[in-house]
Amino acid sequence: MSFDVPYPADYGGVIDIFHKIRWLHKLGLTITLHCFQYGRAEAPALNSICKKVYYYKRSKYRNPFIGNIPYIVLTRNHEELLTNLCRDHSPILFEGLHTTFFLQHEKLKNRIKLVRNHNIEHDYYKNLELVESNYFKKYFFRNESDNLRKYEKIIKSATHVLAISPSDHQYLNRKYHNSVLIPAFHANDDISILPGNGKFVLYHGNLVVGENHYAAMYLVKEVFSKLSIPCIIAGSHPHDELVRLCLKYPHVRLIDDWSHEQVMDAVRQAHVNVLPTFQGTGIKLKLLNSLFCGRFCVVNPTMVLHTGLEDACMIGNNAEEMIHYITQCWRQSFTEKHIEERRKFLSHSLFDNRKNGMDILKILGEELKVKS
Repeated sequence: MSFDVPYPADYGGVIDIFHKIRWLHKLGLTITLHCFQYGRAEAPALNSICKKVYYYKRSKYRNPFIGNIPYIVLTRNHEELLTNLCRDHSPILFEGLHTTFFLQHEKLKNRIKLVRNHNIEHDYYKNLELVESNYFKKYFFRNESDNLRKYEKIIKSATHVLAISPSDHQYLNRKYHNSVLIPAFHANDDISILPGNGKFVLYHGNLVVGENHYAAMYLVKEVFSKLSIPCIIAGSHPHDELVRLCLKYPHVRLIDDWSHEQVMDAVRQAHVNVLPTFQGTGIKLKLLNSLFCGRFCVVNPTMVLHTGLEDACMIGNNAEEMIHYITQCWRQSFTEKHIEERRKFLSHSLFDNRKNGMDILKILGEELKVKS
């Protein structure tokens, strides 16, 4: 059950969902997909990996400040969904707290129920509040964080919680004792890195998200402005503040109309992918894409904290160190030796789609034995 239509797989959460479905289908699982719509069209491409796809309109016209149920959950309450879930006795995978409105429903009490944890949601919304300047949005994020903190205990009703990162797994298992670590699924079944030299430094992200806007502003002010090499920021819906800032520096280019495919091509063509974050929850899938597809990768400590990917990146603890590493990378080629080292490293990392898909099948198999 997906909180959004998971195709095209072009942003964090739906990347994990789509490629999880892709691999579970590849491993022989028959999938009925239930997904909520709020801006995305129906996706015929999903029909090739799902037996059936149901779409439900997300009811966003609710007052987010009434009641204690988080807005992201309450707006995904659809009676037709419950009816369709009851058509068979299959295990149910709830993607995120977002989709758990019916998790404790009497009609589903005997089902195997897995909840995919994409973030510690109340921490995620608290951090959104901290980087938001709009008062109304700031108040909404604060209220949502408070509600999510109280609501989170609903996952005690799940058979298992599938944690996306080691730190999330540690937190969830300590509190609810039903967590299993299943790292993020992603588009990369092998690396596709180009050897040689790129002609620019790249930061990419959905710039309408406060976290990414904050990171982009930081990069331009503190890092890119101090460099003389070409720098690109690629992302949709940039704030006017960021547009004005980039115009001050001739070597900094802001691009807001690239498709997902064009962004991924830029990740491959860049000489250095620069990826700071100030939101230390979950796993940043753009980091995985940059490691599987891009050359040098410069990050801040928060981006790689508890990911197991630290040794594949250059980690700048502050702007001065990030400038140092970018300049150092710019002076050398990314060789076949670098590519082979990256391939070897990633093959031993947590992010093997096949293994993680098999681990989910193992959980389902064990639970089905218990119920038989």
